[in-house]
Amino acid sequence: MSQTTSNAAPVLTAIRERRSIRRFTGTPVSREDVLAVLEAGRWAPSGLNNQPCRFLVIGPDDPRREDLAGQTKYAHVVRECDVMVVLLLQKDRLYNARKDHQSAGAAAQNMLLAAHALGLGAVWLGEIINQEKAVLPILGLQPETFELQAIIAMGHPAQTGSSQREPLSDFVLEDFTS
Repeated sequence: MSQTTSNAAPVLTAIRERRSIRRFTGTPVSREDVLAVLEAGRWAPSGLNNQPCRFLVIGPDDPRREDLAGQTKYAHVVRECDVMVVLLLQKDRLYNARKDHQSAGAAAQNMLLAAHALGLGAVWLGEIINQEKAVLPILGLQPETFELQAIIAMGHPAQTGSSQREPLSDFVLEDFTS
């Protein structure tokens, strides 16, 4: 990315700089920051503008936290983060499974980018959806009503993340001209 592109499009910079953070300082995340992250998720695109995503915030003193930790190999993240946003699809709002799942992914990415922009660290916990049958009752939610998509764990970062990417040429299937 050229310096001009980076300066002109801060969202492109945020996309390149955002990393998954799994260690947190313990400093509380403000309500305003949580609301800003949720607002970013709310603005994710959805097919037919059906807006099927729903969010459940789990704070630091929520008694469900320890039971959730028991449902994932990332228990340390669940225990150490300040706030978790449970990302769900509301089943009566769905119209196309593929598009609705893509909407949930877009909401998760928006929330991760918002957390990064606010100076927070966050990580998308997707492995926990393998335990959906146990997780929904812990949250007091009915499987007839909601489908678990992910949990976004966030807090003030106690680490810097790192990442490697394959070259762009490995992703582009055919050469193109502009």
